[in-house]
Amino acid sequence: MDLNKLRSAILIGVGLIGLVLAAVFAKNLVDNKAAAVVPAKKIVKEAAVSLVKNGRIPMFVKAQGLVNAKQKIELFSEVQGVFTAGSKLFRTGQPYAAGEVLLQIDTSEFLASVKASRNNLHNQIAAILPDIRLDFPKEYKVWSAFLKSIDVQKNIPALPLMTAEDIRLFISGSGILSTYYSLKNLEQRLSKFSIRAPFKGVLTDALVREGTLVRSGQKLGEFIQPGVYELLVSIPQSFSNKLTIGAEVTLQNLEGTATYAGFVSKINAKVDPNTQTTAVMIETTDLNLSDGVYVSASLQGNDIENAISLPRALVSQDGFIYTVKNEVLQSLAVKVLHFSEDEVVVSGIPDGTMILAKPILGAYEGMTVKVTQ
Repeated sequence: MDLNKLRSAILIGVGLIGLVLAAVFAKNLVDNKAAAVVPAKKIVKEAAVSLVKNGRIPMFVKAQGLVNAKQKIELFSEVQGVFTAGSKLFRTGQPYAAGEVLLQIDTSEFLASVKASRNNLHNQIAAILPDIRLDFPKEYKVWSAFLKSIDVQKNIPALPLMTAEDIRLFISGSGILSTYYSLKNLEQRLSKFSIRAPFKGVLTDALVREGTLVRSGQKLGEFIQPGVYELLVSIPQSFSNKLTIGAEVTLQNLEGTATYAGFVSKINAKVDPNTQTTAVMIETTDLNLSDGVYVSASLQGNDIENAISLPRALVSQDGFIYTVKNEVLQSLAVKVLHFSEDEVVVSGIPDGTMILAKPILGAYEGMTVKVTQ
């Protein structure tokens, strides 16, 4: 046999043997890989459930706000002068009785003008008194007594009653009326040099000291009546319909170490269009509170009948919850009645219905679960 032909035959045989071995190796590799694949095991999640029992749900909503004294006034000066010392120093924390002078401005210069006007009125009436005796004898005693009652040290008394048209025209034509009312205006202004306490209270802010020049329109301080306080809060409009005047309110300081009792005194009839909330005024007479304290309020509204309160995580945004029947999840539409910070009050779930007590991640209708108590 030719050597070249022999060599070609040998190479062809070796190639065929290699192909056969490669085919056998590939088949074994595929068989081993298929044997290594384990069928997927179906995972069934555990579901904590509870049985529904509808009943009466008390309504509460929480809000926060700043406590302010119900009786609070800012003190402003309507006149100009030097602040003079009084019976008490004008200092923060100083208590005053109702009607007691809070602040006195020097009146010496203005008082002299008032006295001059009183004396001027006295002289004008004295000048026309002889004419009154002659022309209006019935009015003489009245005007003579009025003249004697004028004292430059005291406020002018009220004018005599003038029922007859002729005497009224005579008095007016003599300039008595214009002088009298100008004097009353000066006396009214003189009273503004002294600021008195409108009620029993405490000076909480003092911005001037004795000897200070006080200008008209200047703020002098702040005066409050301790013991009666108000708190303005905003609540959801949906809850305001369940709230009534006089409803009990529990107040608590931010640290949670003290609680105070209050009640709803006013409910605004207008809803804020931007926040859809309603302003509610809470009143309290707790002596442990102070003006300016920041507190949280828990407002109690009318109870809701035949409903149940659930964690907000159990109710979808579309108003559905999951019930469990034969260990399969089913969705149920509910009527949402009220939202709070952590809970939602719903109705429309029959008593005895088995529902999820805790949310399941990735839950869907038809999902198989394992019920646990």
